[in-house]
Amino acid sequence: MYKKKLGYQEAYSIKTPGDSKRLYRKWAKTYDKDFAINSNYVSPKKISTFFNKYAKITDTPILDVGAGTGLVAEFLNQKNDKKIIGIDISSEMLKEAKRKGCYTSVMVADVTKKIRLKKDSIGAIVSAGTFTHGHIGPNVFDELLRIIKPGGLFVLSINSKYFIEKGFKKKFLKIKNKITTPKFIKYSAHGNNRDKKFSKIKIFAAIFRKKKIKNILIF
Repeated sequence: MYKKKLGYQEAYSIKTPGDSKRLYRKWAKTYDKDFAINSNYVSPKKISTFFNKYAKITDTPILDVGAGTGLVAEFLNQKNDKKIIGIDISSEMLKEAKRKGCYTSVMVADVTKKIRLKKDSIGAIVSAGTFTHGHIGPNVFDELLRIIKPGGLFVLSINSKYFIEKGFKKKFLKIKNKITTPKFIKYSAHGNNRDKKFSKIKIFAAIFRKKKIKNILIF
């Protein structure tokens, strides 16, 4: 019996964390082939390239938010020389990610809630395909700022269609005193593809750091 492949419609129609769990429970084993490969999904490689360009040796450990099947870490940890923690709401997706051997550890968690990591414990945060409609919104930034070290690097993909609509622009203005001036680099989420729906999807790579606390001398 013919089984319909999951793809564009499902990937870009998630509305809630619950939708994510249900979809990726079904999709985990075939996600890389059905979506990433078939749609020429280049965002994970782009985010990895930006990280390597802007990262310092002190930007460790790295937290991969919305790690999924490990597409970002595959590129980021090709030499197996980085400490990367994968976090995702889907245990099934993380199970596939673990098979690739590119994570130091993985944790199942809903990052829209308090994350089970200590304050100032993470050196860098990367993410591809997570900050978009129905996945994770901008309010998560507060918790991510709590767990990242002062001076820690952020390299995040944000769907440009929802940058203003879902409040990302507003959030960046609200937290401007806590972060360095963000660099926004626009790119296509997918490479050459016969399906024009994919060619229309544009992404902002948001690159910034948590500001370091200046020492105040009291005499």
